[in-house]
Amino acid sequence: QVQLVESGGGSVQTGGSLRLSCAATGAIYSTGCMGWFRQSPGKERERVASKYVGYDGTNYADSVKGRFTISQDNANKTLWLQMNNLQPEDTAMYYCVASHPRCTLTGGSADFRYWGQGTQVTVSS
Repeated sequence: QVQLVESGGGSVQTGGSLRLSCAATGAIYSTGCMGWFRQSPGKERERVASKYVGYDGTNYADSVKGRFTISQDNANKTLWLQMNNLQPEDTAMYYCVASHPRCTLTGGSADFRYWGQGTQVTVSS
């Protein structure tokens, strides 16, 4: 089992930055993938960014390319999402996710077995 705990959410103005963190505890795997989803009221969950665990390979939603960066520490215990030039449409609850051993980097919600509780990001204009 893997437990995921997000932090770093908050309220910023348009154009601001936030850095989300996800602490992974329990069974830390060296394979699979991790990532971030988000969901705002009335909308479906959207995969924001994902990466392979332990080696290079990332994927981003078109809406965040060039603004968000996903990264992970070498021990695979912490995942980050650096979010720059935030826009009001980025307002959502952000969830840290993990999948092991299978990894579908561009997968949907069902492809990620482990989910955190979420951290709220609010961007005001």
